[in-house]
Amino acid sequence: MIFGMMSKEKTIIKRILNGIRVDLSDEFDQNFEREAFFSEAWERHRSPLRPGGHILVDTGTLRRSVRSEMKETSIRFFTDLPYADIHNEGGEIVVTKRMKGYFWHKYMDAAGALTFARRKDGTQRKDKKTRHISDVAEFWKFMALKKEGTTIKIPKRQFLGLSPEVEKAVTDIIEDNLQEYLGKEMEHFEKRLKK
Repeated sequence: MIFGMMSKEKTIIKRILNGIRVDLSDEFDQNFEREAFFSEAWERHRSPLRPGGHILVDTGTLRRSVRSEMKETSIRFFTDLPYADIHNEGGEIVVTKRMKGYFWHKYMDAAGALTFARRKDGTQRKDKKTRHISDVAEFWKFMALKKEGTTIKIPKRQFLGLSPEVEKAVTDIIEDNLQEYLGKEMEHFEKRLKK
């Protein structure tokens, strides 16, 4: 009888953890759609790189990197991307020589696109796409001209972690599973009493 109880306990714990994994995986993914950590909106920043685009979603790599790991009695959500923490927690990045080189490279790419955005007479086009390319080039030039050792502030845009919504979801899953389990146990107990 004790062996059967241990097996039932492991089963219910596994069901609870699996329910948490499924629900919270979806909720953490939805944070990228909501552009908020549940009800806490992310700070908006006007960027010429993605005008009107989603915050924290460029290629989708960060969003897809959120994973979960289940053990016997616990579950952990994480991402192992090196830049995930700075976005989730916020902070400052110190500008390095290598970063400046990258910024200059991006500027040259964007500025090079401007050479093709000219009319036959050599004047620059004034269409929306050309203005966008020009804004992008200016952004990268601004970044490239930053002095080494200065800092870039990255606002906190949490997408993983604890919150009242996470705690409520976990509590609801636990309660639902325990009620279902206890209901089935009561049915089995009542059937045995009737025999």
